[in-house]
Amino acid sequence: MLALPAGAAQAAPAGDPVILVYGDSLSAGYGIAVDQGWVNLLSQRLRRSGYGFQVVNASVSGETTTGGRARLPRALAAHDPRIVIIELGANDGLRGLPLETTRANLDAMLALAARQHRRVLLLGMRMPPNYGERYTQGYAAIFADLAHRRHVALVPFLLAGVADRPALMQPDALHPNEHGQPILLDNVWPALQPLLGARQH
Repeated sequence: MLALPAGAAQAAPAGDPVILVYGDSLSAGYGIAVDQGWVNLLSQRLRRSGYGFQVVNASVSGETTTGGRARLPRALAAHDPRIVIIELGANDGLRGLPLETTRANLDAMLALAARQHRRVLLLGMRMPPNYGERYTQGYAAIFADLAHRRHVALVPFLLAGVADRPALMQPDALHPNEHGQPILLDNVWPALQPLLGARQH
């Protein structure tokens, strides 16, 4: 799957409904072969499981919630997704950006998707403890609070079972390696599956 830069959104071909994965480097496949990323693995699992969806990966490495909020209207118009998987906020946290900004941007994206009757899955993140208890707890709470308030599906922590295992992480200790990608998909799948509807076969 290709990570589409902000100015190069391409319309998905007609046919199966679209799942739009809208994230940052964790979904863009940073540092690994693109076919090993969890988004590509999702596409394969959907086919094997008999779900008639095409997956469009509109993730951009380095993206913040501010950038994601700005380009979401265009991405929704270009791809007309039935389901939107929002995986943004990690770069906000790593840069220590104000929690209020991250919350407001994610909330605006969820509101836009709701107005357009898209099904949404929000992928939560957590910050390492060196950011301080107040920030890390406040950061983690953003995702749960917004999912509850906006009535959207939630994965509490995308990197659960991966972030604390160095063998599954790249040397930067921020991005999962190819061995961690199947676990990311396993974290996403139980929350995504109820949004998919009936299988085709």
